[in-house]
Amino acid sequence: MPSHANWLLPIGSLILAAALPRPLLSADPSQFRRIEPQFIAALGAPGASSGNGAQSWGLWSLDPGPRGHRLERFEQLTAAAGIAPAGWKFDPRDWWLEEHGLIMESPIFPLSPGKYLVTGDRQVTAVLTVHPKDKNGNQRWDLSGGATLYDVTHLGCRAARYSPAAPNNSCSPANVPPTGFPVYPDAAMPAVKGCRKLDYAVLIIVGLPASR
Repeated sequence: MPSHANWLLPIGSLILAAALPRPLLSADPSQFRRIEPQFIAALGAPGASSGNGAQSWGLWSLDPGPRGHRLERFEQLTAAAGIAPAGWKFDPRDWWLEEHGLIMESPIFPLSPGKYLVTGDRQVTAVLTVHPKDKNGNQRWDLSGGATLYDVTHLGCRAARYSPAAPNNSCSPANVPPTGFPVYPDAAMPAVKGCRKLDYAVLIIVGLPASR
């Protein structure tokens, strides 16, 4: 999941090379401790500052890009019983792809309730609050200072989740079109025969509450 600014470097390396990203919206940085970047897979309207459905958001505690497995080496992955060199296990019924054609490990679901200092490594850093589940299992989320989901989305990162469109469908990375990579910002990830696809926004976590 490399940076759009430099397609050869992982975004984690780029973020660590800089200070806390740029202007803060209604956030006191003294209330947060810096961490090595982690990554949120989020679903929601780009222009929204709050919403429901955070129970469908996931977390990569490590940058999944450098830990990914290239599409052209998918046969090697299947020959290894789905165990990638980085140690994660491929799930043929629920798999992820990033913008360079790397099969990624799945994030951990759901994202834990709490506060996160997030950025898209552009102009905005904001506090994301993920609320506990309500009685119906829904989790609300909101961003501080009027920031939108688009404001804190890392546009260079593309992440899509694939699963069988029907119970008897074969949904395989072997069916991914070999051309069209890298997928550039604001472009959709490729459709894959037999698969249902969800395109996720990627948010970079750069801080957690100092008391956490």
